[in-house]
Amino acid sequence: MADDDHLYRRSVGVMLLNREGKVFVGARIDNTDEAWQMPQGGIDKGEEPWGTALRELEEETGIPPHLVERIAECSERMKYDLPDELQGKLWGGKWKGQDQDWFLARFLGRDSDVNIDTEDAEFRDWKWIEPAQLPELIVPFKRELYRQLLSEFADYF
Repeated sequence: MADDDHLYRRSVGVMLLNREGKVFVGARIDNTDEAWQMPQGGIDKGEEPWGTALRELEEETGIPPHLVERIAECSERMKYDLPDELQGKLWGGKWKGQDQDWFLARFLGRDSDVNIDTEDAEFRDWKWIEPAQLPELIVPFKRELYRQLLSEFADYF
């Protein structure tokens, strides 16, 4: 365990592909910038990463676990730091960034199965995009992480 691991929120992310090989992205409800991201969220005490991924996906997109097929998992956890202006503001100031398990999954449903108007909605809009578009659509501080994910999962596109 690295000396600074306690400074990072343990979480997961999901790169969800549809039948055409496009990736789900959502525009955060709390960000007016034109920035899109893949579903992600924190691991609760006692949860396993894949279980968290399915829970977060359902909470953020309305997609139930039976419509999701696990394809691959990143070979190592991905870490990113929040920019200085956000540190101390997000997550009650407890963490300086996230340490994430990432999964590649296939969406087995139809677009009508997606419902971002969930109980604690996180997205104001959503769409399917080509994987190569991911880095240009995400907030700048996550771009390198998204490039690494594209490289990690490249054999599946």
